[in-house]
Amino acid sequence: MPRIETLCVQGGYHPGNGEPRQIPIIQSTTFKYDTSEDMGRLFDLQAEGYFYSRLQNPTCDTVAARICALEGGSAAMLTSSGQAANFYAVFNIANAGDHVVACSAIYGGTYNLFAVTMKKMGIEFTFVSPDCTEEELDAAFRPNTKALFGETIANPALCVLDIELFARCAHRHGVPLIVDNTFATPVNCRPIEWGADIVTHSTTKYMDGHGSAVGGCIVDSGRFDWEAQAEKFPGLTTPDESYHGIIYTKQFGREKAFITKATSQLMRDFGSVQSPQSAFLLGLGLESLHVRMQRHCENAQAIAEYLQGHEKISWVSYCGLKGDKYHERAQKYLPHGSCGVVSFGVKGGRKAAEAFMKHLKTAAIETHVADARTCCLHPASATHRQMSDEELAAAGVSPDLVRLSVGLESKEDLIEDLAQALAAV
Repeated sequence: MPRIETLCVQGGYHPGNGEPRQIPIIQSTTFKYDTSEDMGRLFDLQAEGYFYSRLQNPTCDTVAARICALEGGSAAMLTSSGQAANFYAVFNIANAGDHVVACSAIYGGTYNLFAVTMKKMGIEFTFVSPDCTEEELDAAFRPNTKALFGETIANPALCVLDIELFARCAHRHGVPLIVDNTFATPVNCRPIEWGADIVTHSTTKYMDGHGSAVGGCIVDSGRFDWEAQAEKFPGLTTPDESYHGIIYTKQFGREKAFITKATSQLMRDFGSVQSPQSAFLLGLGLESLHVRMQRHCENAQAIAEYLQGHEKISWVSYCGLKGDKYHERAQKYLPHGSCGVVSFGVKGGRKAAEAFMKHLKTAAIETHVADARTCCLHPASATHRQMSDEELAAAGVSPDLVRLSVGLESKEDLIEDLAQALAAV
């Protein structure tokens, strides 16, 4: 098996003699066939191929195959965004009347998707602390629970998920563990190796790396035995009448059943497809992911250490710091580095945090995170604005929290920028 660096550069695409060295952009909505019978076999899922880019496109599938290889999965699909990836991953197995357990320390947009939008669809979520005991996590499950969800590194609280514990509890209750691995990327953590069953990404972040294209990805480990829990997952284990009674687990096995259903049902009906052009840009970003993540982590570590000793900073959260709440757990799951995001509080609370951000020159105020350029955000005023104070506290987002996404610039220049902005507060 090639190492992670080689997979970043060459995974998923192996051109033959005289074929393009770079992944081709197949910018076409549809594909030609000679007979209706040929087309019919595609619609019956009896043959592989392409007929309409709302479901699948060769460029998208090639890039998905690279991410699949990076995560060590069996099948993968691209989506239009990370939000779409998380929605599809859950909705593929949970329907109206079902229940899902999720970690409370997750991205605000994902929390809103679960707690508000999917609740309207009849799916109920119970949120648990990332630091809950195994007994507390067990207590959150119900007979109709269909999945357990968490983030490797929570955005923006930067909690590190105990993946093995969460996987153990999920499997004891007969459900898969879904892990959003956006911040760590497979360069720094491969959740499947720790027991996760499905991995999601907002590829908009480090995988793209340059703020050029919105996208998402779902990777299936191919290890969860849907047939063993057939009564819990009828969408996978009983006939799908919209596809002539096909049973996904019977025809595609545990390695491909989940992704095939998500593509043929959810992508067909919701159409949250990633464009071939965006997939191409994502593929370019993946080629340097292993190099960039090392620099992101190096810069973030230096900045976290600087902020930790500053008189105007009340606290710093970065698992690379000795003494950080999640440092020991990070040594297990993230021994080579975590991510380039540092969260901290400015003395003086919300107003002081906002004043500090106004004086930054190199770092820009953006809703984005995790690309080559340093940016920052005040989550309580932006991504987590819809949350109550109680919900903010559960998510680990205090009113004074500033999320700094450390880019690839000179760490000395970044520290000088922080210094002058703090001096102005």
